[in-house]
Amino acid sequence: MTKKLLALYGLKWNPFSADVPADALFVSPAVDSFAFRLENLVREGGFALITGDPGTGKSVACRLLAHRLNHLPELQVGVLSRPQSRLADFYREIGDIFSVNLSPHNRWAGFKSLREKWRAHLASTLLRPVIFVDEAQQMLGSVLSEMRLLSSVEFDSKNILTVVLSGDARLLELFQQPELLPLASRIRVRLRLDYQQPEELAVFVRTLITQAGNPQLMTDTLIDTLTDHAAGNYRVLCSMASELLDVAAQRDLPNLDEKLFIETFASQTASAPRRRIASLAQSRR
Repeated sequence: MTKKLLALYGLKWNPFSADVPADALFVSPAVDSFAFRLENLVREGGFALITGDPGTGKSVACRLLAHRLNHLPELQVGVLSRPQSRLADFYREIGDIFSVNLSPHNRWAGFKSLREKWRAHLASTLLRPVIFVDEAQQMLGSVLSEMRLLSSVEFDSKNILTVVLSGDARLLELFQQPELLPLASRIRVRLRLDYQQPEELAVFVRTLITQAGNPQLMTDTLIDTLTDHAAGNYRVLCSMASELLDVAAQRDLPNLDEKLFIETFASQTASAPRRRIASLAQSRR
């Protein structure tokens, strides 16, 4: 978003973009409760799971949780950026995250080096290192199993790592494979994100525009209209709101109202938001 547009509406940032500052992210009660349980989990180690359909807030939840954990003293937090990697590349990336020089051709040495690093960290801080994996439904079963083996010591009586897996329904299907049942049984805390009611989406919108610096950016009627047409989906809602913001700025309108919504989306049918959701879901496959 240009500085001119920000100045026009007195905004510090685009409240509907994907890169809203972490401190300004909307925190639902469900995510807040999960964050509390996750902060307890990093003291014991183990696996946590976030699931939900596309656009229900999984990636944002991961970003918010990683931001919170990064504020815990001496806690190491890493993000696995290539969930689809095979074992060799998985070891390369995880070694880079935790500053351990690993050779993919000698996995035993890498396995041993990582565990020794995590044991040393645990001995000094009592907090288990944390790895976040978004889009975890793309992970190979062999890599998921390797993470389980990496994290446990002393005949599976202790965990030296905390892993947060986030994905859609395909991840739950993946856990039904026989080789992954041991991992599925070790998931300690879960967060299931779902489509939201219009009232909850309205709170979301008002929080975003207030944090961005202009609580009067949208009329109440427009907020109600947007949330009624978003089909309960955060991503669809933000996409429509961002489009309205661009149109309003182009026309130099003082604020955004229902008239602008009607003019902008007049050619779209009532089923348009659901088609957007289907398109989003298809693009992730």
